[in-house]
Amino acid sequence: MKKSMLKLCASLLYPKPRMNEKQLQHRFKGRWVVITGASRGIGFALAKRLMQVGANLYLIARSEAELQTLCNEAQAMGCQAVCRALDLRNRPALDLLCKELKQLPTVDYLFCNAGKSIFRKIVDATERLHDFDRTIDLNYRSVVALALALLPALQRSKGQLVYTSSVSCLYPPAPGWSAYHASKCATNVWCRTAESEWKRLGVGVHVAYLPLVRTEMSMANPNYRSLPAYSADDAACILLQLAMKNRFSYQPWWARLTAPVASLFAPLVRFFYQKTVQ
Repeated sequence: MKKSMLKLCASLLYPKPRMNEKQLQHRFKGRWVVITGASRGIGFALAKRLMQVGANLYLIARSEAELQTLCNEAQAMGCQAVCRALDLRNRPALDLLCKELKQLPTVDYLFCNAGKSIFRKIVDATERLHDFDRTIDLNYRSVVALALALLPALQRSKGQLVYTSSVSCLYPPAPGWSAYHASKCATNVWCRTAESEWKRLGVGVHVAYLPLVRTEMSMANPNYRSLPAYSADDAACILLQLAMKNRFSYQPWWARLTAPVASLFAPLVRFFYQKTVQ
């Protein structure tokens, strides 16, 4: 019975995304796509999906071996592919990458998917300022740095920036997620500003407020392992759909209904947090 209820909830909360294959090939075949966090999870699924339709890939992640394997696979399928292994939190390495990216003649899509999640209450982080440095550097600063470096190329191609955010940013802050939410919400605000400024340049900016996705990072939290979630392939499909649409953001259907009124219930939510979160 419990499994049946979970399955029903999953089908309602996480409807299977559908992809128009002809449109996908038309929009991405022969285009240059930059993907961060490309060696695992959603970024890996994005790269695999795009090489199937003939996109050219510029892949960024920390795992050199996995990246090289992915590049070799893309090249074997007739795609051009470049991989750069680095930690985007490393500022000197990021600066060098940005200098290289500025030399690219064209980039059609930038998928900023790399991210770091930390669950720790503030009272337990008094000696861990580096938690906040790490999330800000990866979830916010690296996105801005890459977007600024690639803006001229995106402007030339009338390209698109797609940022992977979290649906939790649409709701009252939850205890334990201060470092994560602060960094993700900072990038959300930056993207909203960029969207309004870059529209006249012909560059699109999109934010995907994704719900739970079953990846290595999210499943490290034991509380999430039994919950309904999208697969990495489903999440990649959502990001690709968003890149092809003339709208700023993706939100799950239930977030579109509840997020606008969530602030009205913030006192109740905070009371619930105080009673349930130790």
